[in-house]
Amino acid sequence: MKFSIAREALLRPLSLVAGVVERRQTLPVLSNVLIEVQDARLALTGTDLEVELIGRAEPTQVDEPGSATVPARKLMDICKSLPEQSEITFSLEDGRAILRAGRSRFTLSTLPVAEFPNIEDGQASQELSLARGTLKHLIDATGFAMAQQDVRYYLNGMLLEFGHHLVRTVATDGHRLAMCTRSAEIDVEPAQKLIVPRKGVLELSRLLDGSDEPVNLTLGANHVRAHTGEFTFTSKLVDGKFPDYERVIPRGGDKTFIADRAELRQVLSRTSILSNEKYRGVRLNLEEGNLRVLANNPEQEEAEENVAIEYDGNAMEIGFNVGYLIDVLNALDNERMQMTLSDPNSSAIMEEPGGGDALYVVMPMRL
Repeated sequence: MKFSIAREALLRPLSLVAGVVERRQTLPVLSNVLIEVQDARLALTGTDLEVELIGRAEPTQVDEPGSATVPARKLMDICKSLPEQSEITFSLEDGRAILRAGRSRFTLSTLPVAEFPNIEDGQASQELSLARGTLKHLIDATGFAMAQQDVRYYLNGMLLEFGHHLVRTVATDGHRLAMCTRSAEIDVEPAQKLIVPRKGVLELSRLLDGSDEPVNLTLGANHVRAHTGEFTFTSKLVDGKFPDYERVIPRGGDKTFIADRAELRQVLSRTSILSNEKYRGVRLNLEEGNLRVLANNPEQEEAEENVAIEYDGNAMEIGFNVGYLIDVLNALDNERMQMTLSDPNSSAIMEEPGGGDALYVVMPMRL
């Protein structure tokens, strides 16, 4: 195996593929990236047995096709540290990988290609195409609400739902829920619901851009696969039942106010400085035309802020984890934000005024 490639052509696919590779692995070969060269195409594969990513690049010259596995992080660090516009020559000699660039020479260890696992193709039940920007928006609007290392393992990921001219993402950690729905030129009957693990969601988001270029999705019983021009992404699915999110969304809230999103976010950020570091609770006092935000902590320190809002209903006091509110305000696109409440013990709905494509439910706290 021997080929030459420009540093920049190798670096982008390599850095994305290396992102999938875990630093601490039970199998040594999983710390490696699989390099395959044939027919003037270079493919780089990284996997952690849950998520697999294949990136492609075009070598400037292929002298001898072949394949090898080399340590992913070391290869990436070498490529990053080489001067820009370098030409890298990669060859195999006596079971070692030799990299040459200008006056530099690096020798890397390799492991047998036969040991490198690949996620087997399951039965593909459905294939569809979406605009990359649509899928990225759906993931970015809801991803922050995924659980981390929850014992309810099905919450450590995101629900992807495909239906009749509709695609939806839902994420929840049990204290808050984020849901985003977009119409799309797809028709999946009956509707398909998949739970993509947290790491798969984060890696997929890194691959996507805001363009209208298509991403082709293959939905299987145990896997979801996404093809974008230069990349093929595969993730195992979480085997579990996602909660019935429709039941979580509160209905019949009678207190609705509208506030400036950026101003409210700044007020909450400042108030949170003096909230209890463990529980991060703030109190919202709803009054006609005004929202008073209060926080205190065990050191008897207090913060109070007032922000003008559009509201002419009854007064009410309710407590929230301030981090949850700020996360939602960061995710909303609109300049204004609408919040619907019913009583101090019921969840609140946050969304764009009049309702946009995203809806957020936040549970209250007792303070």
